[in-house]
Amino acid sequence: MSEYAYAALLLHTAKKEINEENVKKVLEAVGIQPDEAKIKALVSSLEGVNIDEILQQAITFVAPGQEQKEEKKEEEKKEEEGKSLEEAAAGLSALFG
Repeated sequence: MSEYAYAALLLHTAKKEINEENVKKVLEAVGIQPDEAKIKALVSSLEGVNIDEILQQAITFVAPGQEQKEEKKEEEKKEEEGKSLEEAAAGLSALFG
C-alpha cells in the first residue's frame, strides 16, 4: 500500500488535490493497477489531515537521531586518538625497556 501513500505525497508536493481520480491517474502513470478500495480508504483517511504538519513532525522526529549518530562518531574518533597515543607510548617504552 506504500505506493498509494507515495502517490498522495506526490500529489501534495505538486499542489494537486488528493482525490480518487488523481491518485488513480498517478498509479496508472507508473504502471500500477489501482485498487479502488485502497484508493477510497486512502482518500477518506487523509480528509482534514494537514500533510505539511505531519511531514514537519516526521522531520523533527528523525533529526535528533542524526545528531546522536554524529556525537557517537566524534566520541569514537576521540577514543581512537587516545588508543593510538597509548600504543605509541607502549612502543617507545619497549625501545628503552
